[in-house]
Parts: sequence; structure tokens; C-alpha cells
Amino acid sequence: MPVITWRRIGEGDFPLLGRWLAQPHVARWWNHDTSPEGVDRDFGPAARGQEPSEDLLVMLDGEPIGLVQRCRLTDYPEYLAELAAEVDVPDGAVTLDYLIGDPRLTGRGLGARMIRAVVAATWTDHLDATAVIVPVHAANRASWRVLEKAGLRRVAEASLEPDNPVDDRAHYIYRADRPTPAR
Repeated sequence: MPVITWRRIGEGDFPLLGRWLAQPHVARWWNHDTSPEGVDRDFGPAARGQEPSEDLLVMLDGEPIGLVQRCRLTDYPEYLAELAAEVDVPDGAVTLDYLIGDPRLTGRGLGARMIRAVVAATWTDHLDATAVIVPVHAANRASWRVLEKAGLRRVAEASLEPDNPVDDRAHYIYRADRPTPAR
């Protein structure tokens, strides 16, 4: 079985991110400026260690296939407040955002494998992480199905600010809790 790995993105990855963000299946939900300046503005601070978010370039057998953004919700107080108004957010909660860049790689189970792997690593990478909480727009069926296939469970419906202004506020909230040690 092909191996999924990741590393933090660097500025050298920005042209690839720009191409991925311009793909229709990504652009519909991410709604980012794909110009070099826009990609640098949105991803540069994390790549340079100036922002606490972890932007992870995900690879399949060493070839880039996607991006996972992972961050502690407490590092983004406004976002945490909006989310906590809709659903229980335990101390130490982490959130993710994700994409598969090449449309030819979608629908093959890679997204679920990618998310499952990053969630599992979260428990060792962030020893204080209590839960992974992921809001996803209700209309983004492919995205919330990937979360379900990765083992997250839907815990709420919420009204949240959408990433794309053409969307309404309807979101589903998915969650995975830190596994408890076997007794």
C-alpha cells in the first residue's frame, strides 16, 4: 500500500499550492487568491513560523497530493468563539482543513487516508490535544463524506461564516476525540 507522509510547507511549495487552489474542485470551497502574492499572504506566515498554524504538504510515496492545515483552536480566538457558540469545544481542541490538489486523485480514498493519518498523528504531535473538531459546509458533501470515512463523527449542525461568500451559513461539525488508553 502506498505510504502517506507529510512535512511543513515551505515557500518553494507556493507555486504548487497556487495551482491546486486554482483547480475548480478546490477553488469552489477554499475561495483563495491564487496569485503568487495571494498564496504568500495566506500561507507565508505559517511557512515562515510567524503564525501557529501547521500547513502540511501531504505526499503519497513522496509525491505531493494534498494539503492539511492543522491548528489549535485557542490560537485563533475569534474562530474559537464562533465555533464554541454552536458546539461544545473542549480545551485543547484542534481543527483541520484539507484538500487533494489534483482532481484526478479525488474519489480514490486518499482524502480519508490523509485525514485519518493526520488525526492519528495529532495525538502524539500535540500531547495536550483533546479532540479534533472540523466544521465543513453542509453543501460540501464530498468533504463531509471524507471525514466520515476517516472516522470522525457528525456532532452538530451549525451556523458559521462560510469560506466562500456565495455559500449560506449551514455547516456540519465533525469530531474525533483523543483515544482513551486500553485497560
